[in-house]
Amino acid sequence: MNTPRSLPSRRRLLALAAAAMTLGGPARADDDDHEMARRALERGQVLPLRSVLDKLEREMPGQVLKVEFERDDGRFVYKIRLLQPDGRMAGVKVDASDGRVLGIKRREHGKEGDAHPRR
Repeated sequence: MNTPRSLPSRRRLLALAAAAMTLGGPARADDDDHEMARRALERGQVLPLRSVLDKLEREMPGQVLKVEFERDDGRFVYKIRLLQPDGRMAGVKVDASDGRVLGIKRREHGKEGDAHPRR
């Protein structure tokens, strides 16, 4: 008989996401983003996602639900969706080159607000 387990750890979720990204299938925009992220990491233009998540965890607790990598205003950014301990969702925009938080948007009861002005 199996006993129920707690929610998967963030590392397990990230491993599952990484495995899903490597599975074959039709080409999608996500595939291009993955390739762009790989090349940027190889060139030393961005920090590894693990480093960014470790830094973010120290600054802002929460469970990572989604991570996107893209180019925004000429810079590489990680867009990270967190479920915070108080139950609110937070969208965090992080500079991929140095891990600096560029902005935070939190959803509160159907409203969206900028909780961290861009620097």
